Amino acid sequence: MLIAGCGYLGQRIAARARQRGEDVVCLVRTAQSVQRLSTAGFAAYPLDLDGDIVVVEEARQQDRVFYFAPPPPRGTVDSRIARFLDALDGRPRRVVYVSTTGVYGNCLGEWVDETRPPNPQVDRALRRFDAEQRLLHWREASGGEVVILRVAGIYGPGKLPLQRLRDRVPMIAAADAPWTNRVHIDDLVRVAEAAMLQGGDGEVYNVSDGNPGNMRDYFDRVADAFALPRAPVVTLADAGDRLSPGMLSYLAESRRLDNRKMLDAFGLELDYPDLATGLQACVEAMQAGTDA
Repeated sequence: MLIAGCGYLGQRIAARARQRGEDVVCLVRTAQSVQRLSTAGFAAYPLDLDGDIVVVEEARQQDRVFYFAPPPPRGTVDSRIARFLDALDGRPRRVVYVSTTGVYGNCLGEWVDETRPPNPQVDRALRRFDAEQRLLHWREASGGEVVILRVAGIYGPGKLPLQRLRDRVPMIAAADAPWTNRVHIDDLVRVAEAAMLQGGDGEVYNVSDGNPGNMRDYFDRVADAFALPRAPVVTLADAGDRLSPGMLSYLAESRRLDNRKMLDAFGLELDYPDLATGLQACVEAMQAGTDA
């Protein structure tokens, strides 16, 4: 197993694979990440996806690839995945790619399943859709298999807006907030593992807990769960001056994800099918000493 971009998600998959006795090779961007993973007992190597790529032979020999590396921070194409696929020279048997539900664009709050045509409208989504297309072209040219996971907002221990709440960054009112979708990191790990084992070649799966909410409600429930003050309310008229461009782009899109294809195909029952159960698990993780 090769994990390209072995961060928040990849490290969890690597740890579970090692517990099963599987060989895992991790490719990461920085020397610090290599050191951290090596200290934890993983075979880890640096990989600069923005330069001339040299993939170590141990990585090239793996036939299953999880690709979790982010696209470039700017532009509308993912040159990183293009270089990565060229460097592997058609060797992998199967690639599982984590994309984003942002490729659907603004759906005006409608329910969205995998039959809905992609309509990416911002650069971050265009980059992900470009990566999807490059992978599908690689599949046709190489005979390798590709499974695409369009993943909702990921939350879990260490990935919650706690500092934002502490800093009193505002959020728009619930009445103005778009529909949003989430998935707990532990459920995402299980879905990614299932996709590698039994995902249909060339198939796309929406990955979410199936219980959408709105952005304001999410921030309020995180604040309540961790006994923090709720975010101040900002009007839509003032949001442009008070919120980051990234947050504004998320607030401009509204959709509710249908996750039935994922559940049916993989035979899964999510551990955290709603925000209440997922946040409770995060609180317990923090109380047990895990950074939340």
